[in-house]
Amino acid sequence: MNTQLARRLTAEFIGTFALIFIGAGAIITGAGLIGVALAHGLAIAIMITAFGRVSGGHFNPAVTIGVWATRRIASLDAAAYIVVQLLAGIAGALALLMFPETLRDVANGVPALSGVDFMQGVAIEIVLTFFLVIAIFGTAVDRHAPQVGGFAIGLTITMDIFAGGRLTGAAMNPARAFGPALVNGAWDDHLVWWIGPIIGAVLAALLYHYVFFDDEQRAEVLAS
Repeated sequence: MNTQLARRLTAEFIGTFALIFIGAGAIITGAGLIGVALAHGLAIAIMITAFGRVSGGHFNPAVTIGVWATRRIASLDAAAYIVVQLLAGIAGALALLMFPETLRDVANGVPALSGVDFMQGVAIEIVLTFFLVIAIFGTAVDRHAPQVGGFAIGLTITMDIFAGGRLTGAAMNPARAFGPALVNGAWDDHLVWWIGPIIGAVLAALLYHYVFFDDEQRAEVLAS
């Protein structure tokens, strides 16, 4: 493995770990919907601002797949990103076991459906992740993007959790669901947080690539 890729993977691990530890940790400690939304949003905002220049600040297999679908990351690199993100999700969930047992319940930060069925959950996660990846492309991938660091992306996650947090957990991220699910052995409706985010991310990435990028930026990707 070359040094540059190693640096990128390290950044992806730390950023994903922070999202799971802070986001799920806020759930475990009973932060409430507003607190949970802000915890996830701030974690992503800060990690993208810190590491966006290093790895692109994906911290999410669905985002990596969306970036890969528009040929902005090589296939082997994308696979390495996803493996590291999932490992970071597990590590983050394991680290949460240090929290006092009296605070932890059966959920332990595992996303769950509430008041919606499987297909509704998938549809909600598609829409929420679509907004997230549109924000990523519009503020980070597009070279004409406003220089706002990761805060617009973090605010998008906060916005999405306000809307969907009580329905699906608004994970928008397979690693965010996978780590806590594996550590806690809680797999109910788990595919919701793979199918929905991946579809939403790919739709958003392709839309932005073919509709909102100018011809020059599309040509640069084709030439790379």
